[in-house]
Amino acid sequence: MSTLPSDTSPAGGVARAVLRATIRSRRVRRVILFLAVGAVAGLLAAGYSHSLDWLTVRLQGGLAGVRGTGHPGESTLLRPWVLPLMTTFVGALTGWLVSRFAPEAATAGTDGTDAMIRAFHQGRGRIRPLTAVLRTVTSILTMASGGSAGKEGPVAFMGAGFGAWVAERMALTDKERRILLLAGAAAGLGAIFRAPLGGALTAVEVLYSEDFEGEALLPAIVSSVTAYTISSLFMGTSPLLEDMELVPMSLKDAPFYLLLALACAGSAWLYVRSFFLIKYKVFRKISGRVGLPLCTALGGLLMGCVGVAFPELLGASHPSLELAVLGKLPAAALLALLLGKVLATSVTIGSGFSGGMFAPGLFVGGMTGGLAAKACEALGRGGPELSGSFVLVGMSAFFGCAAKAPIGPIIMVCEITQGYVLLAPLMLCTAVSLMLSGAFCLYENQVRSKFDSPAHRDGAVSAALQQLTVGDVFMRCKAVALEESTTLEALSDIVSNTEDVAFPVRGADGSITGLLDVRDARPVLFERALYPLLVVRDLARPPVLLVPEQDLHQALMAFVESRTDQLPVVDPDDRSNILGFLTMRALLAAPRDEEG
Repeated sequence: MSTLPSDTSPAGGVARAVLRATIRSRRVRRVILFLAVGAVAGLLAAGYSHSLDWLTVRLQGGLAGVRGTGHPGESTLLRPWVLPLMTTFVGALTGWLVSRFAPEAATAGTDGTDAMIRAFHQGRGRIRPLTAVLRTVTSILTMASGGSAGKEGPVAFMGAGFGAWVAERMALTDKERRILLLAGAAAGLGAIFRAPLGGALTAVEVLYSEDFEGEALLPAIVSSVTAYTISSLFMGTSPLLEDMELVPMSLKDAPFYLLLALACAGSAWLYVRSFFLIKYKVFRKISGRVGLPLCTALGGLLMGCVGVAFPELLGASHPSLELAVLGKLPAAALLALLLGKVLATSVTIGSGFSGGMFAPGLFVGGMTGGLAAKACEALGRGGPELSGSFVLVGMSAFFGCAAKAPIGPIIMVCEITQGYVLLAPLMLCTAVSLMLSGAFCLYENQVRSKFDSPAHRDGAVSAALQQLTVGDVFMRCKAVALEESTTLEALSDIVSNTEDVAFPVRGADGSITGLLDVRDARPVLFERALYPLLVVRDLARPPVLLVPEQDLHQALMAFVESRTDQLPVVDPDDRSNILGFLTMRALLAAPRDEEG
């Protein structure tokens, strides 16, 4: 009768060896880290969402008595005087907490997503745990009391903060810390929007306006999918917008979608410019005079007054967006909601409250899409059945234009709708609106490409060096070459009459046999007693030669190997023929000259 191999059997030993090797594998450890960050970020996102919902019911529904359907004119406030008091108090509390415990948060950028971008580019991937916790708590208070903001920014920052904290605890490198930071941010976005792929793509592309962080894409996907899976245990898997009738784009619809792209570019410009105008021209000046707590208190008072007049603008305004998708809002209501949301969000976030600009931006984009649908209906095309398609396409095109991050929102809308019916108009409108947009961007810390990021400064220089060759930058001149038998006395005369710092050394047959660096000869250069005793052959190093076809990165490695500041450039077909010299200064200046 056969038995299973025991732990002491050869098979058991092999299994243990394989297990140990697997555990020690760097790739396996990294996957475990990405899974762990995603799982925790999913739990945090679910906890955040439930906490926000619970507190919103108590504050807006209980204290202020907000009752509404999302349709302008139908909402009511049982105790309207309570709302400004709540928002003013939360504003003052937020300003005091930030100025007292996390003053860097006040100047970190637009919102939590922008603060994450700043940490990646300029903070070596580090986020203080206290800052992440403080932003999370104050953003819940902001939205629960009625502030116009989104929860994706704080959740992304919270996930990024956890990823950075894990990397710090495990003493990972700056590069690994930045990747974990992005994995955590992607996990937060994927969980809160229930769009794991869209969240991952948004996290890696929002860093740059013309690039994306490709190395972090797979870690971001792993963490985002994990976070979505964990959060769905508590938040469910149903899409954020349901009961939608979506119509595929036909050829006759293309001109109307181009009209939508134009409208989204315009509303994105309005959204970004209005926010920065109110933030810097109004509240930044007030903050400088009276301090951040009083500034945010004033912002809270203004937001409370706006909320009393227009309760549909409180919080995330999700019910109004659902009505727009269903085509149940008239054009006047859509326009009022669009302009009101721009003002309410600019006042809330611009004054110093915590919260995200992503979700309000999607709302403004959705209202823009609804208005475009009404315009198309007036022109004889469309109807209520096109409203949902235009609203969703408008959300993607608007945010892709405002944040210069087109791919993530396209996929996110497909995930929200649980289909690809709108993929063609999504791609068309997002691309066209992005091309129509100017240089404005919602995120202050976004940079153009990796070449502009301090996180990739070393890699950017290396890549730039690989684009150029020695032949592009070396100086063609008649080289001063020394014979091996040149005496120290003759060398002293040569050095005193030239600015060269390194000299190729020729053998009796004319070939280059060495390289003499002046620094090697300087200790004995003026020792007259050694003049008849030393020759160049005794002082020379092994030869290091360059050819015009080598790229500058290879030349840089040659400089490091030779430990000199000047190398001869020779003819590749006749390496005894010296064409000129390349200096270290000319090499390092080459990438800057190329950019200029």
